[in-house]
Amino acid sequence: MGTLEANIYLSPLTKRAVRAELQAVTKSNNFTGPNLALTYSNRNLFKGGETLNISTNVGYETQFASGDNSGLSSLELGLKGEIIFPRVIFPITFNENFFEYSIPKTKTSLGVNYLSRSKLYTLLSGSALFGYSWNANKYITYEFNPISVNYTQLTKTSTEFEEILDDNPFLQQSFDQQFISGLTFSFTYNEMVDSNDPHQFYLNTTLDVAGNSIGLFGKDGEPDEPKTFLGLQYAQYAKADMDLRFHLNFGKNKSQTIATRFFAGYGLPYGNSDVIPYVKQYFSGGPYSVRAFRIRSLGPGTYSAEADEDNNSSTYFDQTGNIRLEANVEYRFPIFSFFKGAIFADAGNVWNSKSNPSFDNEEDKFTSDFINQLGMGTGIGLHIDVQGFVIRFDLAAPFHDPSLPEGQRWDFKIDEPVLNFAIGYSF
Repeated sequence: MGTLEANIYLSPLTKRAVRAELQAVTKSNNFTGPNLALTYSNRNLFKGGETLNISTNVGYETQFASGDNSGLSSLELGLKGEIIFPRVIFPITFNENFFEYSIPKTKTSLGVNYLSRSKLYTLLSGSALFGYSWNANKYITYEFNPISVNYTQLTKTSTEFEEILDDNPFLQQSFDQQFISGLTFSFTYNEMVDSNDPHQFYLNTTLDVAGNSIGLFGKDGEPDEPKTFLGLQYAQYAKADMDLRFHLNFGKNKSQTIATRFFAGYGLPYGNSDVIPYVKQYFSGGPYSVRAFRIRSLGPGTYSAEADEDNNSSTYFDQTGNIRLEANVEYRFPIFSFFKGAIFADAGNVWNSKSNPSFDNEEDKFTSDFINQLGMGTGIGLHIDVQGFVIRFDLAAPFHDPSLPEGQRWDFKIDEPVLNFAIGYSF
């Protein structure tokens, strides 16, 4: 009987690394500018496989527009530190067989961000996180963050911005909630790690709950006034969403794919909050959403930003809601070498469950007629796929625009396409 001698050679990663990214950003509100991000990594911080990541970013944008909006600018500075431990840090010791498939990770992070928008406001924000992630098997991943804290503060506001908030109490409330403390839990089932499977299924569900524990220590204010913690108004909400995907791979070497996706999300403010904090609301449109509409420009409901501009009541803010529905389908096929083509169709929108009083006739509210309020579009794409690294160009045009009056929404605006540039597949 013969013997087999196996030699396994391992090459360690470089202990320290520095990464730089330079981006050009353009948004639906005509803000355009560069963004520079730098990240330093140490992969063996305490000699036990701990990973330290320190990242900083600097971004400047200016608005190319006419009239009163011309010359608006935005400056953003950010700093974040993260340490990842390749083990569970917890007061109770777990049975070693509990994580028999893979080594769990404990993640901690602290971050601070500065944002200044000329003629509007200056915003300071900080965040802290402590949590765990682990793989239950080849396909299933859990992530649990029992501590997730966000703090925001408007440090300087202009007269124009104060007038906007006075005219829009709904928006005022979303900025007043300076303190967000809660927990998040995520479950992911991903068959797409197996590239040889012709049928690939993906499911991600996320639960985000804020304000329950901190509410026990909250201080009651005046009647009809929100509670505070350490002098700060805190948010209470529950938010759940689901991202469901299915890929059918076929043809020679499974080089062709029909990819589908469905997303649904709902956020419920309660207790101390009448509206979900602005930073936690949903948006629709953009290269990873409904590609025939620019990022954050779709909805809520049948709201029309152009009509607001015609009435000189533009608020400069992104269009968001606490309900989001989207569906996508895409046919991907090889062209030549690393070049792949795509034909796709997208549909979706965001809504408010409780209408913003600033909107006319509750045009932003979710109703049973939501199907007729979906933004829909179709288009073609060129994807450069080099060993899984994808550079994507998608050209799309809307054929159903819910912001138009009824009877005018079905109109294929092939002469008004939107070009999307992104890294990675949309779904």
